[in-house]
Amino acid sequence: MEHIKLGSEQGRPEDGVRSAVATHFRNILVWPVHLVATGNGSASHDHAGVFAKLGSDNPWKELEDEFTGDPEEFQERHYHEFVTFLPPAQRFLYGQGIGRKIDGTSGESPIKVMRRCDIASVRLVLKPGDAPITLRIAHIDLYFFYDIDIAILVIEVAADNLPLVTAQDIMLRFGRAYPAWWDKAGNPGHCPAEVTWISQSGEVLATSDYQERRKFLSHVGQHRAPRVASHLEYLLKPLVPHYTDATGTLRYRQLEYYRMPQMAFIALDDPDLLQRGDYVRLALANGPGDGSPLPFTERYLTDFEHKFCYDRYFERRSCRDWPATRYMSCGHALVVTGDADNELFMDETHGVLSSFRHQHFLIFLIAHFHKAALLMYSDRLAEAVARLDVANREALRSFRAETRLALENFLRFTHRYWFHAVSNQSDAHDLFALCRNHLEIDDLYEHIRQEVEAMSQYLENEATRKQQESMARLTVVTTLGLIGTVATGFLGMNLFDHAGLETWTRIGIFALVFLPTLILTYVTVARSQRISECLDAISNETMSVKGKLKSIAAIFWRV
Repeated sequence: MEHIKLGSEQGRPEDGVRSAVATHFRNILVWPVHLVATGNGSASHDHAGVFAKLGSDNPWKELEDEFTGDPEEFQERHYHEFVTFLPPAQRFLYGQGIGRKIDGTSGESPIKVMRRCDIASVRLVLKPGDAPITLRIAHIDLYFFYDIDIAILVIEVAADNLPLVTAQDIMLRFGRAYPAWWDKAGNPGHCPAEVTWISQSGEVLATSDYQERRKFLSHVGQHRAPRVASHLEYLLKPLVPHYTDATGTLRYRQLEYYRMPQMAFIALDDPDLLQRGDYVRLALANGPGDGSPLPFTERYLTDFEHKFCYDRYFERRSCRDWPATRYMSCGHALVVTGDADNELFMDETHGVLSSFRHQHFLIFLIAHFHKAALLMYSDRLAEAVARLDVANREALRSFRAETRLALENFLRFTHRYWFHAVSNQSDAHDLFALCRNHLEIDDLYEHIRQEVEAMSQYLENEATRKQQESMARLTVVTTLGLIGTVATGFLGMNLFDHAGLETWTRIGIFALVFLPTLILTYVTVARSQRISECLDAISNETMSVKGKLKSIAAIFWRV
């Protein structure tokens, strides 16, 4: 099959379908995964450090941030990005400078970014029989977060002069970890027919296996977990999928929906061609279609503009200086559309394109990091409760340790990573709030907080119960020990003159007193619960003597 020459008539939609063209298209996939460390990495808080040491052929290299170079060469674009955020978010994203020497805290950012540069492009066949489409790889990064068992894969691709319907189809199909279904012909549903990673020299590095239906079915049947497509498995190496037979120090498993969260930047040659139905499909990333009929009912879309759109800069004007920029988000996707002829919209240093790739990307990343971390905590707490066996002392001790660790980690997450707002700039603030609302992060946080508090309360109640039982036993032992104390005290009042006896005789007398006392103490402790019940029965003033005797007999004769 020959490649489409993007922007040519060959790449345009067929007659009868509106021919809007994305002069510039960018798609950023953001895929959080749950890290499961084994071996030497199981006790590490620094997964990035462990990852960097995995094998000499590791294609991932740590990315040095813009703050490590010569300050005189610090770029204005990085400055714009930095000042967008509030100080707490700045410290999270970039760390601290020389001020750390004053307060003694660490100046490093808790985020470590790994990048691989061996993949130059990705070739997509969206549907069987379609001509391949080649997209440029802007970068492929892997984000690690200190003390959080989360890694986030970021893939940014770009293309020019792409038919809008093709861009919509890429948004629908590209970011799929595995197929959800197959049609009668065996073609994967809502997935590309083929995804191929291409190296800098044009060599094929890995190809998807979405169409191999039996592999995915048998994997679920064997592991009760979905199988990651082969091209994504290749991309994440030396990380290995958790539910496979492959060996690896760092393993990963799915946290969210199999469709990766994504961002899309679409610069249109003629934005006026877009109708309300097009914006609905773009906001929800649900694929191409004719813009005239709505993809859902009018009643369902009554509040679409209010719920999904941020129209601070969107209005249809004849003035070409107006960017006509529309931001749309459903939480899972953040989409920006605008006029390709507008200089402000296309500026990679000061314009919308620059903000999209940097400030808005970080906003989207933080929102999905929050959700992924909370889902990870939820999984961890559920597993801890599932292993709890109140009749097993070792399981109870393990549950206590896991709960304390979860409480400690959640407390650090709250104070180090949790933000309700990351910026006071209007667009950044509002977009972050829009993403958070759709992802329902605050509700999820409150749910996890209540789970942690419930587990902590259970441990406190368990400790209180044990303390009360111990106090009851001690009370019983003290009560019965009072008899021995009185008796030995009475014996010590010069009634018997033992001082003049031989040593062995005195030792014998001591043994005759000590051994019965020891046996009585042991029996008292062993039967302290029943004795405590007997004492309660004896102290009951409303019960007759006969009733008390019956209660005592029932307590001691029960099995």
